[in-house]
Amino acid sequence: SIADTIVLAGYVGVERAAKAAGVALALPFTPGRGDALDAQTDPVSFAPLEPLHDAFRNWLKDDYNVSAEELMLDRAQLMGLTAPEMTVLLGGMRVMGANYGGTKHGVFTQSEGSLTTDFFVTLTDMRYVWEPLAGGLYNLRDRTTGKVQHTATRVDLVFGSNSILRSYAEVYAQEQAGEKFVRDFGAAWVKVMESDLFLRA
Repeated sequence: SIADTIVLAGYVGVERAAKAAGVALALPFTPGRGDALDAQTDPVSFAPLEPLHDAFRNWLKDDYNVSAEELMLDRAQLMGLTAPEMTVLLGGMRVMGANYGGTKHGVFTQSEGSLTTDFFVTLTDMRYVWEPLAGGLYNLRDRTTGKVQHTATRVDLVFGSNSILRSYAEVYAQEQAGEKFVRDFGAAWVKVMESDLFLRA
């Protein structure tokens, strides 16, 4: 099906990003998704389902009363993700450059497209000071040189400021955590991709 092809393409992308980071990764692909024809759908009914946010792609449709990081938690629990799975997925999506519209907020790496731990290393590096800007954005400014190295959103910042999420981020920021990060990302990716299959044991 086309749905299977889309998922398979994502698997290939993740495996190539892992290879670029120096880790061999083979994700278990399970086919069986079905496609719906136009005659089987009611396009008008889709309007209420239009997404308002996607923290994993660093996108927020509008400025809501609920904060972006709270919306992220809501989406993660709807996807059945644990806090560590949410953390590893978001960090991986950032370094792979999967942001909506190609923005660079939270892409804390010089090797975009490679499944490295750079997001977490930069996030926890005390060399940077977080400087608030308008619209929920931040500059990461080098404390020594004063130069802005990266930009970020509130969603990125929460993984450095919330004590629980920071503890997960620090696991992946460790020097020898590269392979663990890739394998944990792969497992979380497969979990999300297979969540609609309702596989029988």
